Amino acid sequence: MTEEKVRVAGRTVPLGNPDKVLFDDAGITKRDLAEYYQAVAPAMLPHLRGRPLSVERFPDGIDGGGFMQKQVPPSVPSWVHRTEVDRVGGGSLSMYVGDNAATLVYLANQAALTLHPWLSRVRSPHRPDRLVFDLDPADDDFATVRMAAKSLREILDDLGLESFPMTTGSRGMHVTVPIDGRMEFEDVRACAGEIADELVVRHPKALTTEVRKSERKGRLFVDTLRNSYGQHAVAPYSVRPLPGAPVATPLDWDEVDDAKLTARTFTIATMARRLASTKGDPWKSISRRSRSLRSAQRELATAG
Repeated sequence: MTEEKVRVAGRTVPLGNPDKVLFDDAGITKRDLAEYYQAVAPAMLPHLRGRPLSVERFPDGIDGGGFMQKQVPPSVPSWVHRTEVDRVGGGSLSMYVGDNAATLVYLANQAALTLHPWLSRVRSPHRPDRLVFDLDPADDDFATVRMAAKSLREILDDLGLESFPMTTGSRGMHVTVPIDGRMEFEDVRACAGEIADELVVRHPKALTTEVRKSERKGRLFVDTLRNSYGQHAVAPYSVRPLPGAPVATPLDWDEVDDAKLTARTFTIATMARRLASTKGDPWKSISRRSRSLRSAQRELATAG
């Protein structure tokens, strides 16, 4: 097996079998993946730092199947940060923390295509500082995704909550709300559920909160289940294991109005140019926009 050395952020990271093709359709190799994550690290790392991280690995490429890895193996370098968290159901788990660019390249060497951070941070794992709505269509009807996202934004604006949209790189869109991290997951999930219910009331023929697929009847699923301890959401700028290597991409709200937008509009091949534009990272201010959910809870209770 051939090996290259990649110098990144003051570290030398080995890259084994760099010509291994991970995306047959686009000819994207492990080297390409490592170069991508090194290039987007300045935009991506602020959304990963301090959070437990699961990784989705595809050692034989996307056509060979993949698996989710949560437990950090004992052989990782010391500069790859990790944290111990309580496992749901008992025991503990050692998880990655994506705190530096060298770690992103190290994970690329493991063929970790997609990164999934928690909604809470290591310092307070049971109190999330992100709330996520996953707008999951029954098919590739992205017009309904766009409609749902914009209507959700109106509700959140009325509640005094700022929101940030992101194409998932798969089929739908995430709308993320930065919050102050003072509430437990159970209360955050309950609040998210009430907001989702209000969204469905406004569009009952197009949207649903029904967990069972058999009951959705072609409607878009407004999913709030990720707002639970130990759950995670795809990271901004993560590569998805789909043809063309689409990327989960943060947006400005005016981009959601674009009728040509799809969940897979942006890819490894186009992301560097996007970040180099005047737009940069549309989520760069997200951590400074956090709000308390307490007033939103009171408003929802009054409305109910």
